[in-house]
Amino acid sequence: MQENFRQRAWRDLYSWVARLVLPFVMFYLVWRGLRLRAYLDRWSERFAFYREPGREDCVWLHAVSVGEVNAAAPLLAELRKRHPRQVFLVTTTTPTGSARARAFWGDTVRHSYLPYDLPGAVRSFIDQYRPRLAVVMETEVWPNLYAELGRRNIPLAIVNARLSERALRGYRPVWPLLAPALANVQCIAAQTQGDADRYRKLGALKETLTITGNLKYDVEMPAGLLSQAVAWRQAWGARPVWVAASTHPDEEAIVLAAHRRLRERFPEALLLWAPRHPERFANAVADTERAGFALARRSSERLPRVDTAVFVIDTLGELLAFYAAADVAFVGGSLQKIGGHNLLEPAALGIPALVGPHTANFRDITDMLLAAGAVRRVHDTDSLVAGVAAWWSDPAQARACGEAGRDRIAAERGALARTLGLLDAMFPPTAT
Repeated sequence: MQENFRQRAWRDLYSWVARLVLPFVMFYLVWRGLRLRAYLDRWSERFAFYREPGREDCVWLHAVSVGEVNAAAPLLAELRKRHPRQVFLVTTTTPTGSARARAFWGDTVRHSYLPYDLPGAVRSFIDQYRPRLAVVMETEVWPNLYAELGRRNIPLAIVNARLSERALRGYRPVWPLLAPALANVQCIAAQTQGDADRYRKLGALKETLTITGNLKYDVEMPAGLLSQAVAWRQAWGARPVWVAASTHPDEEAIVLAAHRRLRERFPEALLLWAPRHPERFANAVADTERAGFALARRSSERLPRVDTAVFVIDTLGELLAFYAAADVAFVGGSLQKIGGHNLLEPAALGIPALVGPHTANFRDITDMLLAAGAVRRVHDTDSLVAGVAAWWSDPAQARACGEAGRDRIAAERGALARTLGLLDAMFPPTAT
């Protein structure tokens, strides 16, 4: 899209402010790097400094972190089938997303961090990889990047697009930049009508919006996952198991307090605990030790022992396997005001789940699974204990709730085919 003078002035101001905040961004990277060393690595990619010359034309897919990479996996698999001779590039923003991408695709797909949204950096990035198609997952709008893609007539799609009310409010400081940026997008494949409406408020053109559903409904469970879960449970012995997934700092004491009370009633109970961020792994281990629980951790002992009370999952990309091996799941980021995390994985595996009151990030999915009976609300330690204990005490009811969730997820599939249809129109499949 050709910018007018006012739009260009706003983008120049944005770029100037972005340069001013760079020292604070670098400080943030160092601060995060003190907790997770990967944040100290590969800074050159974040500024689009490349040692190697520009590579062959590629199809580029951007997925911010682990959740977006997981959702992108079936889409990328189908795109690779449609374009077997095409080079593919996946960019991420976080080291955890990078690790997940490498676990999925190894060296069969190129990987880089997406550079910061500075004019020179985005030009260098596009010169380096020369994308023929750009596909952005979910909620990323970058004014300089999108303007440069538009200037070079590179087709751009936002797929699995979601935009919460909270995210919509967060874009307000850069509101004048968004409509011009989104004018460079040929296709926005929104998860729900609500997401489409919010993108429209952000400035997206009505004719670019299509409701396709959520790609995460189409994620296939890895072969052998359920049989592995059965084998693990046999090794652990006949005992009740719950998983506390994607927990945040203010929830951690509640999880441990709930587990202590659950073991008073179910002395053999096992907690599988996966903090949301890797820098919290050490805290989870230390808190468990201080609480006096028999502890094991994934990075050293691989699996719980028969006498393990708390098993800390201090690795990345393995949560799905532990969901499959649990009776009940608690999905974090919901007892404190984070907005919740995705409930699709436990539901797709037939595992009933508990969430707190703060689920705005996944309101539609949460409401759907609450209505199906696959998810129940909790608000504090007492209700978390009651929720887990109720399903442990009535395994038949727990299985029925889990199956209701799995059936509801199956009924929602189809986003992958709809999304591929839109991308095929933008970038037709090549002959094998």
